[in-house]
Amino acid sequence: MTQLGLPDTIQACLFDLDGVVTRTAVVHAAAWKETFDAFLRDYPGEQGRPFDTSADYDEYVDGRPRADGVRSFLASRGIRLPEGDPGDPPDARTVHGLGNRKNELLLEKIRTGGVEAYEGTLRYLEAVRAAGLRTAIVSSSANCRDVLRSVGAEHFFDVRIDGVVAAERKLPGKPRPDTFLAAARDLGVEASRAAVFEDALAGMDAGRAGGFGYVVGVDRAGQTDALYAHGADTVVKDLAELGGKQ
Repeated sequence: MTQLGLPDTIQACLFDLDGVVTRTAVVHAAAWKETFDAFLRDYPGEQGRPFDTSADYDEYVDGRPRADGVRSFLASRGIRLPEGDPGDPPDARTVHGLGNRKNELLLEKIRTGGVEAYEGTLRYLEAVRAAGLRTAIVSSSANCRDVLRSVGAEHFFDVRIDGVVAAERKLPGKPRPDTFLAAARDLGVEASRAAVFEDALAGMDAGRAGGFGYVVGVDRAGQTDALYAHGADTVVKDLAELGGKQ
């Protein structure tokens, strides 16, 4: 293992955004809860049970593209909605309408509360770059570039594969590995020589399915065992634990 805590075959590092680079996972969870709880008020019994920002968030929406998260969670309650259109207003009772409502709430929460980066991750990124490894940000968020700019972290990444790029290239989101594989290709590195850094179970699944050389689970929510079960090679609470001090 290198001083970065990675196999010496690794030439590139692929980082998720929310929960790995920035403290935005909790903001996403809150926006999902507000969105789904308002929607579920019309449903009786178990179908209408409030959204759980731990269990439901981790299992059905964390790391997934927005529309996929809506479909996945509603399916868990036996609810189906019309797909609608990506341009649907946020009050439309469609998959895209609910997703747009969530995004509207998320941006409002980011504007009012701001975004913070994990200092341990920023220090690790500095060490990765100093060691000559190539880097990519891989996120399902369509707001990825704005969030990176808000914390002054855009310069850490050679490649960005986010919700905007994925839509342009028609790449399926996590738990499929396609966005991570696209990042590795754009960096000119084989998947077997790239490491994935993720906090979401869907991201672990993507790392395992893509045949990546090393998968690092970042446990921000007390789910170490689940991260290992979904394919992590190692799990840390902060990337500073991997080393990389200069």
